[in-house]
Amino acid sequence: MIKRLFDLIAALSGLLLLWPLLLALGLAVRLTSPGPAIHWSRRVGRDNVIFLMPKFRSMRTDTPDVATHLLDHPEQWITPIGRVLRRTSLDEFPQLWSVLIGQMSLVGPRPALFNQDDLVALRTEAGVHRLRPGVTGWAQINGRDDLPIPDKVRMDAEYAERQTLAFDIRIILITLRAALSARGVSH
Repeated sequence: MIKRLFDLIAALSGLLLLWPLLLALGLAVRLTSPGPAIHWSRRVGRDNVIFLMPKFRSMRTDTPDVATHLLDHPEQWITPIGRVLRRTSLDEFPQLWSVLIGQMSLVGPRPALFNQDDLVALRTEAGVHRLRPGVTGWAQINGRDDLPIPDKVRMDAEYAERQTLAFDIRIILITLRAALSARGVSH
């Protein structure tokens, strides 16, 4: 209850405060590459239900629908502004909408792509699938793209056991610091 209230207040405040930046980023995406500003990614949510998660589009519109690390030469698919968006995590800001409507939380396991069956299976086995996915999470701040899937799941399960409002705030603060330094981003 407190976590959801915190999510609502933070997401609404973020959207109200950041709308000029969100508008500018959306325009920048549109002006630097053909296609929509927002990419709606099919993701696995709470209880393994598929939902559409918004992100500022950082990849070309003809990019295969797989995790970036599975692409041959991922740099060929990233748009010019996409590099900046991904390095700074600004591409994630539209997810405040998903937090506001209850599909996501500010903190939780990052939502798996619809086709990441190995990650989904391990999370289900560990009971992590019962959590609302997050814009950021414990595994996210402890390795991001660099973590092997079993380690991500172990950290997601650890988060499930340790989750408190204070722990969430700590994760958010560490996320902000990591986003500013682009730590753990490989593409």
